[in-house]
Amino acid sequence: MPLPKPANRKLMHNRVIDCKGYEREDGLWDIEGRLTDTKAYTWINRSGTGDLPAGHPAHDMWIRLTIDLEMMIHEAMALTDAGPYPPCGDITPNFARLKGIRIERGWTRQLKDIIGGPNGCTHQWELLGRVAAVAYQTTNNARQAKFPRKTGEIPRTFNTCHMYTPESSETQRRWPELYTGPKKSAAHS
Repeated sequence: MPLPKPANRKLMHNRVIDCKGYEREDGLWDIEGRLTDTKAYTWINRSGTGDLPAGHPAHDMWIRLTIDLEMMIHEAMALTDAGPYPPCGDITPNFARLKGIRIERGWTRQLKDIIGGPNGCTHQWELLGRVAAVAYQTTNNARQAKFPRKTGEIPRTFNTCHMYTPESSETQRRWPELYTGPKKSAAHS
């Protein structure tokens, strides 16, 4: 269902983030993301580089992470096809420093000194978070097959969403041992 009809308006900016996950023949996985920003108007004299016509990308940036099923990064690369300043893409070689780092909870805190702030690009940083989420989605079935959950082990997704809280019906269905909500009475069974 779409959002309710808005007030009269005109488009000014469009950001598109597209991420894809691929299983490779060598047992590794490529996760790619692309971020594009376009303006619906001519962006006048951006930083002395000339006007940017409406619809042309103000940002066009890519990231590829090559990972294994333990979420270890084997290779990382970034590319900037378009940015508002000519040297925007000069920072992309820094993303190779992600090699050897595992994607796991809290990993963005670990990356802050490596590719955050002045060591990176705010747009690539935003894209990196999306790529990490897609890495989990892409490899989910293969990881579950290779590393089945041990008895008593808390699922990684538990308590990460209102659907996976201790009181939710989905927790009751998937992980009854973790469910703490109201119990069904024997009369309703």
